[in-house]
Amino acid sequence: MFGKILIANRGEIALRILRACREMGIKTVAVHSTADADAKYVKLADESVCIGPPPSRESYLNIPAIISAAEVTDSEAIHPGYGFLSENANFADRVEKSGFVFIGPRAESILLMGDKVSAKQSMIAAGVPCVPGSEGELPEDPREIVKIARKVGYPVIIKAAGGGGGRGMRVVHTEAALLNAVNMTRNEAGAAFNNPSVYLEKFLENPRHVEIQILADQHGNAVWLGERDCSMQRRHQKVIEEAPAPNIPRRLIERIGERCAEACRKINYRGAGTFEFLYENGEFYFIEMNTRVQVEHPVTEMITGVDIVQEQLRVAAGEKLRFRQRDIQFRGHAIECRINAEDPFKFTPCPGLIKNWHPPGGPGVRVDSHVYSGYTVPPHYDSMIGKVITFGEDRAQAMARMRQALSELVVDGIKTNTPLHRELMDDARFIEGGTSIHYLEHKLEQRVT
Repeated sequence: MFGKILIANRGEIALRILRACREMGIKTVAVHSTADADAKYVKLADESVCIGPPPSRESYLNIPAIISAAEVTDSEAIHPGYGFLSENANFADRVEKSGFVFIGPRAESILLMGDKVSAKQSMIAAGVPCVPGSEGELPEDPREIVKIARKVGYPVIIKAAGGGGGRGMRVVHTEAALLNAVNMTRNEAGAAFNNPSVYLEKFLENPRHVEIQILADQHGNAVWLGERDCSMQRRHQKVIEEAPAPNIPRRLIERIGERCAEACRKINYRGAGTFEFLYENGEFYFIEMNTRVQVEHPVTEMITGVDIVQEQLRVAAGEKLRFRQRDIQFRGHAIECRINAEDPFKFTPCPGLIKNWHPPGGPGVRVDSHVYSGYTVPPHYDSMIGKVITFGEDRAQAMARMRQALSELVVDGIKTNTPLHRELMDDARFIEGGTSIHYLEHKLEQRVT
């Protein structure tokens, strides 16, 4: 096992990784921008290194600075967390070539799954169901593009091959709008991802977003750790996640879970990863794979008892998975609410001084957050300041505990989206379970009108 690792991230995930390391007796190095010098995880780490000014491109995306920090602190491995450089194949490659271990998949796996076209082709080959669409990237010939769209059937969605986070997508309802939409998406993709390739898929009208968590080692072993429902979204950004997904037959989940684990074996995947699907009318359709730990990993940890971050560390150190599929037991229900420093209904960012922070507690309540009373939320990064997670013997108890936890949460000095979460916990459709990915958007539109 590693003696010391560098955490190439910030916020709650940096603290989460630090805590996992502490339990395992691993020393930690926190890197930080000047804006994060007073962060809790910086103070708690065994060592810390300032890697640049506040802008991400000059600090958390500065590969030479991060690798230099690992060198001067004599670290053995680098954990990228999520976001920033976590799915950057060039970073993974440079980490390994510099003599450190990248705590994540190999660079070739990140490249394979990072390009949505090659990822889809790999999944089709592995027997994982995909959304009907183009065989690969769209050709240049406009007539061929029209033929493909007619075969798939409208509405269709144009997606950037190198896209992610809800960017580089455009829905097309008519043939008249098709070619213009393709050209616009190509231009956006080239500017945003340095990759103008786009592909086409059938646009599902009211799907749910359901994902499968996997763990795999370098010895050919892979398991799936159940599913998560992440359908409560706004502009493709998740707001609430839960595990297991309500109102989906268990046999369907088991079938798709096994296919995901088998796909990992076929592509020689190493580490933690998540297969994301759209689910509609009893069918799963693969959309992408995230080759990192997810923001919502705690709900899976709560229902399985598996510490995903610690397993990442073990796998990266060359160990075999400590369990087989039959050893994974699912128990109870877990819900996660992302707490963001933003207006709860206008969604404008709200950085600033937190005068008073009082997290909730009680049975089945977990809070993952790096903030504290007197902490200043910087304006330079993502607005998420923490996650409230509740566990219950069933979904009703998990929701009851979440209502109580949200009523106890105090964040004075800035606005947060807590009022929205409180409202959603009493929403009849959410209580019923199984809302589509469009539900929250429609609900918010009705509020405005």
